[in-house]
Amino acid sequence: MSAINKSDAKRITVHVLQSMKANGEKISMLTAYDYTMAKLVDAAQIDVILVGDSAANVMAGYETTLPITLEAMIYHASSVVRAAERALVVVDLPFGTYQGNSKEALCSAIKIMKETEANAVKLEGGREILESVNRILSAGIPVMGHLGLTPQSINKFGTYVVRATGNEEADRLLEDAHLLEDAGCFALVLEKIPAALAERVAKELRIPVIGIGAGGGVDGQVLVLHDMLGMTQEFSPRFLRRYLSLGEEITSAIKQYSNDVKTQDFPNEKEQY
Repeated sequence: MSAINKSDAKRITVHVLQSMKANGEKISMLTAYDYTMAKLVDAAQIDVILVGDSAANVMAGYETTLPITLEAMIYHASSVVRAAERALVVVDLPFGTYQGNSKEALCSAIKIMKETEANAVKLEGGREILESVNRILSAGIPVMGHLGLTPQSINKFGTYVVRATGNEEADRLLEDAHLLEDAGCFALVLEKIPAALAERVAKELRIPVIGIGAGGGVDGQVLVLHDMLGMTQEFSPRFLRRYLSLGEEITSAIKQYSNDVKTQDFPNEKEQY
């Protein structure tokens, strides 16, 4: 059976991503949380759209990802799915919907899939959530794993520093990566770990490995859309490249609009009936 060429695929699937890894083609992934932005991301031929629980930060203004609810994630994901014609849409299971209770994990995943029509879910963690991963997979729901810095565990770690810099934690991460692959996860996100370790994981695993702050030796990259567009300014980690300063441009445009209203420049004669 010949490998699938991504450029020929009408809809990106987990099978297409696997073929991309096999062919050495890098996978592009971005977050989106609403219809308008997802439409733009999808039109730009991004392979995977992640409806991340980072919506808690960039859309709702929370300091951590912990407060966002399952219902809120479903709202955001539904909006994104309606916009995406090509990209694979993956939805984060939010904090408290899968940890320590595999039956609740399955119910949460089914609720997301039924009410949003997304393509897959993502869970943070390794061996400690393996039972939840297995139960979700048993229902035929594709699962993306997430290791390294896991923001939902911020209160456990107490910091957002680089993870797995020591041998013991690195070995555990590598073992967890294999456990998730063996369980049946179709892909894995590695966040904020040493580049050499991430490259080793990507080489050892058959499934695609997507990095964020994990160097260039992995199979693809993911960033938060609002960060890479420069709409947020308070978050500036080393791994973030800002492709625009959209925040400044938006503020400037709004100031111009306000000034035009106050000086009666807007609307002019051509802009009225």
